[in-house]
Amino acid sequence: MPRLLEIAGEKRGLLLLAGILSSASAVLMLVPFISVYFILAELLRHAAAPAQADGALMITWGWIALYALILGLVLSYAGIMCSHIAAFRIQYQLRIKMTEHLGRLPLGYLTGTSTGTVKKTLEQNVDKVENFIAHKLPDLISAVVTTVLMIGAMFWLSPPLALACLLPIAAGFAVQSMLMTSRKGKASAKQYYDSLEQINASAVQYVRGMPAVKVFGQTVHSFRKFYSDMVSYRDYCLQFTDRYQNGYILFKTLLVSPFTFILPVGVFLLDGSPDAISFALVLLFFLVMAPGVSTPLFKLMMLASSTRDIGEGVERMDRLLAQTPVPETAIPQSPQSYEIEFSGVTFSYHPDGTAAAALHQVSFRAEQGRVTALVGPSGSGKSTVASLVPRFWDPQAGSITIGGVDIRNMAVAELMNTVAFVFQETFLFYDTFYENIAVGKPGATLAEVQAAARAAQCDDFITRLPHGYDTLIGEGGVYLSGGEEQRIAVARAILKNAPILVLDEATAFADPENEHRMQLALTELMRGKTVLVIAHRLSSIREAAQILVLQEGEIIERGTHDSLLLRQGQYARMWEIYTDAGEWHIERAGGSR
Repeated sequence: MPRLLEIAGEKRGLLLLAGILSSASAVLMLVPFISVYFILAELLRHAAAPAQADGALMITWGWIALYALILGLVLSYAGIMCSHIAAFRIQYQLRIKMTEHLGRLPLGYLTGTSTGTVKKTLEQNVDKVENFIAHKLPDLISAVVTTVLMIGAMFWLSPPLALACLLPIAAGFAVQSMLMTSRKGKASAKQYYDSLEQINASAVQYVRGMPAVKVFGQTVHSFRKFYSDMVSYRDYCLQFTDRYQNGYILFKTLLVSPFTFILPVGVFLLDGSPDAISFALVLLFFLVMAPGVSTPLFKLMMLASSTRDIGEGVERMDRLLAQTPVPETAIPQSPQSYEIEFSGVTFSYHPDGTAAAALHQVSFRAEQGRVTALVGPSGSGKSTVASLVPRFWDPQAGSITIGGVDIRNMAVAELMNTVAFVFQETFLFYDTFYENIAVGKPGATLAEVQAAARAAQCDDFITRLPHGYDTLIGEGGVYLSGGEEQRIAVARAILKNAPILVLDEATAFADPENEHRMQLALTELMRGKTVLVIAHRLSSIREAAQILVLQEGEIIERGTHDSLLLRQGQYARMWEIYTDAGEWHIERAGGSR
């Protein structure tokens, strides 16, 4: 609860008002019970001659019950409205806070954390907090106030009857609490939430891998991780039910059976009471109010379970918020030029030493207005070099500078505006073409977006669509080929017009005709800019000012295309393999082409 109030922040006033209104509503909702008691008491006093009972008094108590009920419902509604407003604002603030924090984390966090886990934290856990504050918190306050008032009234009227009513309920709570708060109970709850996260993560992977599952004619049973997670969750639920069913049945039986204990004690006390009529009224009060005790207490137990659920969710949100973001300097510096220099850069995705360094003592200078190409076999470190420039990660040793300024001394926002990145695997939003391209420059005019699309050679196929740039991509709209998606990504980079470009094989999915057109567009785009190109098609980097050949995280060769061919080293062998692959063809049976 203190952590929830801390999360609420400036909305604590609304929660306090919701609590006051819920408390007042709880008091008023008890008035009908009291009215019934006084009406029955009047009838009991005149049991011998009911006609002598004060009818006007009983009608008055009836009206009091009605007015209290109506006012209690109005205050309950007002309290719920306050809690809902606070809950929705807290939900919004939490999501904004966590997504902004997530955006400041190094990509290493997302690499080591499943998408399902992050999705569950951002969606389900936040939704549970909203649901608890909007619905459960008013109920919790109302149940506590009702329980305290009723127990206080019971002990004021008759401590023996109060004990007879509450002792079995207390015993039931003790049984349930021992089960839930024990070490095994807490471990079981953690296992439950871990199992849910694992199923979330596996489900996301299963859906993404559906094409492969269908192509090979497999079922969910073949997707071992997903299937085993479902089986583990099923087995856990069965074990949980077997473990707690007896305790829960005993708890519920004790909670709903106050009459079983009140009646024998009441009859015994009534038999020895000198004022039988007076004690009969007290016993009558207990018989009327006893059902009202078990209801809020049972609600409290259910709310306690919800609180534990929320506590686990808040702990997981705190775990995300506790992740250290990419550090930002207090006194940012701005570069005056845009050449990139790596000096003795060493980087590992696992700094604890469990894996070899992805880069080791890498040093080079990429001149402004020139193209620097990175080539090498898979896993050589090309993408790692490119990812370090916009600080997706920070190196463990060495430095990276832009215009002589260490990128760690630049404001993150300025660094992001300085570098445009085109990934080989393009991500498009389920939105219009305009919005997807305008990501490169938020607030760009339609004319600017169209100009960037024309430069990226994607204006033609967009304008052929019925809704043009307002056409949706993905669900409910059109689906694009790999080459078309990549041209949209290039259009983003063109629109951003950043002084540094990082291209991860930006023409990988283009057909020969469009590849030529995109190369012309990219040539114009790269003019006067510092460009890093991760190249798989070696023909696309023949004119690069500098080619860096990486192998196992080290630069083993550097130079121009012609100079590297003359050395007859690794690059020359790669070029020979590349040109031989270009002559590959399929032959018919019998040897003819």
